[in-house]
Amino acid sequence: MNCVESNMMLKQKFRNKHEKVVNNLEPAKSIDFLFQERVISERNMRDLRKIKDDPEEQCRELLELLYGSDHPQGFIKLYLAMKKESNLHWLVDEIDRCSTGIVIKYTFHRMITTCYTIRSCCEASV
Repeated sequence: MNCVESNMMLKQKFRNKHEKVVNNLEPAKSIDFLFQERVISERNMRDLRKIKDDPEEQCRELLELLYGSDHPQGFIKLYLAMKKESNLHWLVDEIDRCSTGIVIKYTFHRMITTCYTIRSCCEASV
C-alpha cells in the first residue's frame, strides 16, 4: 500500500467519523499544521481563520476542503495533527478502530509513519 492508498483509506475513516470529528476537533492548530505541511494554501488558511468564532463550522469547512482536495497526504497530515493533541487521543483511537476492510491496523500505522518519514527526509535534502 502506498501513501495515496493510505490517504484514501484515512479519508474514508474520517468520513465515517465525520460528526465526531466536527464536534471535537479544535481546528486552529490543525489549520496551522496543514499550512506548514503545504496541504492547504495561504488563501485556504486565511478563509478558514475568518470562521474562528464557530469552531464546528471551521472544522466542517476544513474537512470539506480536504475531501475535495487532490493532495496525496491531506488526511494523513490531519491524522498526524490530531495525534499531537492529547485531548484527541480517544478520537484517534476511534479512527484507528474504524474498519474500512482494507488493511490491518499495524500495516496502516507503519505506512503512515513511512510516508511521513520519507517526505520529511526528501524535504530535508532539498
